[in-house]
Amino acid sequence: MAWYMSQYLLARRVSAPFNRPGEPRFEPQAAPGDSERIRGAFLDLFAKDRANIEAGLYPAPNDIRLDRSITALRNSANFFRDLPNVDQRRLARDGVEVREQAKGEARYPTYYLQNFHYQSGGWLSEESAKLYDTQVEILFGGAADAMRRIALGSLSRAIRGTDQRKVKYLDIASGTGRFLKQVLQAYPRIPASGLDLSPAYCEEARQRLKAWSQAEIVTGAIEQAPFEDGAFDAATCVYLFHELPPRVRRDAAREIARIVKPGGTFVLADSLQTGDATDLDQMLEYFPVGFHEPYFSSYLKEDFAALFGEHGFEVEDTELAFLTKVTRFRRR
Repeated sequence: MAWYMSQYLLARRVSAPFNRPGEPRFEPQAAPGDSERIRGAFLDLFAKDRANIEAGLYPAPNDIRLDRSITALRNSANFFRDLPNVDQRRLARDGVEVREQAKGEARYPTYYLQNFHYQSGGWLSEESAKLYDTQVEILFGGAADAMRRIALGSLSRAIRGTDQRKVKYLDIASGTGRFLKQVLQAYPRIPASGLDLSPAYCEEARQRLKAWSQAEIVTGAIEQAPFEDGAFDAATCVYLFHELPPRVRRDAAREIARIVKPGGTFVLADSLQTGDATDLDQMLEYFPVGFHEPYFSSYLKEDFAALFGEHGFEVEDTELAFLTKVTRFRRR
């Protein structure tokens, strides 16, 4: 946490101003005491993470190792080297640069061809795939992995006591395999699949998951999932739905219902929504303004219980983990 939080503070110091020249200064509305409550929610996340570990829901992370230090330093150097490019896009409000790189590529839907977070290369380059996890951890001050683990805890509660070898599991929008690796470390014999639309991110995930021969990474979009009906006993989706247009969210929910068998589990982990934790609402205001998140405002209002309820899912549990909301559904 100290490693990434220090980089977050440094990045804020060396970045260009948040507002473009000539624009009114954006100031989120904060109530008295909000800063203390935000700090409390941040620390509560790690307390909940530790409680899950002690309950045996997943193993403790093994992040601080000498053999990872050089890679961590290299990733941080690359992050700060790329930061001026991100600043330039943010100040220009240019979030579609990546469309030029993908001209003639019919396999990508239009909504996908954007520089979400103003990141270099969007989802399409090897450089982006190698840098993404560092970017996210710095953005959340070292809390990103811990928030993901709360989703793993929810999955563990659903499948605990079941022979993991018989639980066919899918991670949707698996990216670089970061969350999928956490699942495999907790359940090393589970038949696992990852689905992601980026060839570069899929290849990065394959390299990271080589130790698990039963894990496969499939390139494709969830709204046109390349799997048979009822193929999976359990599925997860971490930080995808806020980057989907409303129409595509409905297509994705329909497909998830198709590929998760009746009685199966689906865990959705994504950003808090307005009203989930009123003292954190001010932080949510920054995302559509300071990052290229064109569908985030509609996401904040989406009723996911109703959306997935239309396709046969019932809410089984919901918990908050700092800036993340984890909802577990059961397929009827």
